[in-house]
Parts: sequence; C-alpha cells; structure tokens
Amino acid sequence: MALNKTKFKKLQSMFNDCSQLFIVMGDVIRQKILLQLAEAGADGINVGELTAKSSLSRPAISHHLKVLKECGLITSEKTGTQIFYKADYKRHLEKIGDFVTKALDFIDEVENSPSS
Repeated sequence: MALNKTKFKKLQSMFNDCSQLFIVMGDVIRQKILLQLAEAGADGINVGELTAKSSLSRPAISHHLKVLKECGLITSEKTGTQIFYKADYKRHLEKIGDFVTKALDFIDEVENSPSS
C-alpha cells in the first residue's frame, strides 16, 4: 500500500504546530517551572517564590517565564505590585495529545499495510 500522502501532510502540519511547544517544553528548567506552577494551582506563584525554589537568579527565572508566556503555556496576573504566574497549558497538551494519537494511527496503518 502506498503512503497516504494526505494523512502524512496532515500529520506533518500537526507536528509543525507542536514544534515550538516541544522546543519550549524541552528545557529542564522550564519543565520544573511548569510543574511548580501546576503545584501552585489557581493562585499562581511569583518570581520571588520561584527563585527561592531554584538555584537560578531572578533574571534567569524571569527569562524562562517570558519564554513560557510567549508560547502561551502560562499566564500572568498582576496583584498589587506583584505578578503571579499560572499554568495554562491544557489546550497545548491536548494539541500534543491529538498529534500523538494521529501519529500512532498513521504508524499502525503503515506497519499493517501489505508490502508492495
């Protein structure tokens, strides 16, 4: 069976849509920050608290927060003079999940197709 080019193009497009997320989430420091934000829940956490939990400087934490925010994985909310960061990655994880599901379906189709 020939490779289904339409399905492959769709899969390729889905991968391209997720590629920036893979890059951003591939950094160990950002992974730790994302987990800390998830643990903080709806209240969020500020830069000072994140810095206290890390061996990194405040500017380094701020840089990682900026990258995560630009990618849409987190949000920020100003309360008084402080900015609290919150996890906002459910829709992104769903997008990655959809890609993984489609990729597995495609692989199954290719592996189970008769050889030419």
